[in-house]
Amino acid sequence: MFGNRRFRPTFWATFFTIISVAFMLSLCYWQLQRLAWKSNLIEQFESRVEATPVSLPDSIDDIENWRYKRVRLEGTYLHDKELLVTGKPFKGNAGFHLITPMTLVDGRTVLVNRGWIQLKRQGPVDTTPMHVEGVQTVDGLIRQDRLKGYFVPDNEPDNEVWLYIDTAEMAAERGLGPVLPFYVDKLRDSGPLIMPIGAEGKIHVRNEHLTYAATWALLALTLIVIYVIYHFKPEDETEPDRD
Repeated sequence: MFGNRRFRPTFWATFFTIISVAFMLSLCYWQLQRLAWKSNLIEQFESRVEATPVSLPDSIDDIENWRYKRVRLEGTYLHDKELLVTGKPFKGNAGFHLITPMTLVDGRTVLVNRGWIQLKRQGPVDTTPMHVEGVQTVDGLIRQDRLKGYFVPDNEPDNEVWLYIDTAEMAAERGLGPVLPFYVDKLRDSGPLIMPIGAEGKIHVRNEHLTYAATWALLALTLIVIYVIYHFKPEDETEPDRD
């Protein structure tokens, strides 16, 4: 393939290639570190979901130690204070998440994401058939609030537009007073799906760091191959004094 050709590297191309390859390989290594971290985090979450439900503690110093922790609540729903978080699809269908405050038997208040309800094409959403009265026992997962995507705009409480859960903001809008600084995803009951459809007892956390690492490694390899091919030139080009 390289007959009658010689390898003659040039300074700037070599300098650029070394810097670029080093940068790409460092990103590859960083993604592998992220892969190990994310895999460990998912294992922690899965173990918490599968554990026996516990009661809510009096306080939580670090939410990271409680995310996806399986808990059991006992309390009464405040259906007149419920909210709808929009833009929540379920199996390709548009809908909302039904957020209902619950007054626990110990007097504290926590927001409960009771699950998904379908968006109707006409008329307002009627959640009255989904109301349950009296003291309820709910198994759910602790979730951190105020998490939203980079391109998700802020909530508009005045227009009843809720795009993500902010417990303090929602409590202020509904006049609830102090609420716990996290919310609970209610787990769906076994049997047929009935709205509101609760959360699955499974963790779905994106973990694509291996793909990212492989991409950076392949880019580095591609650049090296291009560099080598480019600098194998015919002998008459690498020896300009030759006739």
